[in-house]
Amino acid sequence: MNGQITISIWLFLFLVIIFAIALLERILIPSTRWFLRRRINAVIEEIGTRLDIEMRPFQLTKRQVLIDRLSYDPKVIRTIKSYAKENDMPLEMVQKKVVSYAKEIVPSFNAYFYFRIGYWIAKKIARMLYRVRVGLFENDQYKKIDPDSTVVFIMNHRSNIDYILVAFLAAERTTLSYAVGEWAKIWPLHMLFRFMGAFFVRRNSGNALYRRVLERYIHMATQQGVCQAVFLEGGLSRDGKLQKPRLGLIDYMLRSFDPEKDQDIIFIPVGINYDRTIEDRSLLRSLDSDVKKRSIWFVFKTSVYFILKNFTQMLLSRWHRFGYACVNFGTPVSTIAYSKKHQIVFKDLPRKQRFPEIKKLCDSLMNKISDVVPIVPVSIASRFFLENLDKELTFLDIENGCGSILQKIKINGAPVIETAHSTRKHAISEAISLMMLRGMIKEADGLFTCNDTQIHLLQYYANTLNQWL
Repeated sequence: MNGQITISIWLFLFLVIIFAIALLERILIPSTRWFLRRRINAVIEEIGTRLDIEMRPFQLTKRQVLIDRLSYDPKVIRTIKSYAKENDMPLEMVQKKVVSYAKEIVPSFNAYFYFRIGYWIAKKIARMLYRVRVGLFENDQYKKIDPDSTVVFIMNHRSNIDYILVAFLAAERTTLSYAVGEWAKIWPLHMLFRFMGAFFVRRNSGNALYRRVLERYIHMATQQGVCQAVFLEGGLSRDGKLQKPRLGLIDYMLRSFDPEKDQDIIFIPVGINYDRTIEDRSLLRSLDSDVKKRSIWFVFKTSVYFILKNFTQMLLSRWHRFGYACVNFGTPVSTIAYSKKHQIVFKDLPRKQRFPEIKKLCDSLMNKISDVVPIVPVSIASRFFLENLDKELTFLDIENGCGSILQKIKINGAPVIETAHSTRKHAISEAISLMMLRGMIKEADGLFTCNDTQIHLLQYYANTLNQWL
């Protein structure tokens, strides 16, 4: 019994690995899963008591189940068969394509990450960069929304910060599922977006098979009451003006909609505006077809320099926030009420007749977004300087001129929030400081003038006031 057994080192290491795997599989992994699941369930219970628009079972379903359900959806199966026949491909190969599309699209929503980590990060970033303000909020009308209906926030798209800003502001009331483009697939961003409930969309894809899978996912999410957020313009505004609405996602939501049988879809217009849009110069540059496209390395290098520069200024206590970031929430639009008013049943319309009706609805929604886009100090100051290009202006001139513009757009119905004179004076002073810092205007001996080389940037910010002037 006291003898020794000698084995080779490779066999010993093999036995250690087997033991470690067994320990992980039987004890550590199940314990960790139980611990995490318990924390997640506690968060879901806590959040469920305070959300106005509660989380749906669809969001808490395992991702693989949703992928399987999407891959074997009857309409997807029919498209697979016709696609295989048209392209002379085996059904199995086409089915594999569909599964890969489903895995790409379907999010991996994690309630704990969304409310404990994502919300905290979004709040810190938004408040660190901007003075965040919510202007209009139709609270009484929101309380009347049927809790079983599907709520869709439709927004203008000013900056990629929009995702963070609106998710942070809406998190007290609901979870949001965003459609994000290819840019968000960069590691590790794609994992963060999946955990936050975002689904990936290939913009302008002409692949009929992919479009069918995307359509059925959006249909499933809408039917199950998942609260969604849609940038109706489809992309960032490159000149500061509102763009024409993109119809695709709204069409996917409504092409099977029956106002007599289906739960209501409520569209809530959201207007977003900033004193400084981080991507403004890049967006304006993209409008010039004669300018050579910058390389990925240049974009990366510039982004890193921008981050390091601002971080250094923070450490030296010289950094200033980028002004105001404002969000307004407008009057809800009921799809059932809209359908009855216009005597439309979207599901009964063929594509050629349905798309003009979808366009009318989207144009109406875009007008409602336009009506609630916030008025920010830099936009007003930019408009005033454009109206006085060749003049030297004192601060009093700027203050009086901005006040006149504010009064004019207020009369025309712009969503202007009433403020004290001292508050307005302070806001204009900060706007002037921000514009000087960015080289939009110049100052000499207490007199301010436009910087002729930055006229396009002044126009970018002034364009948000166009409809009110």
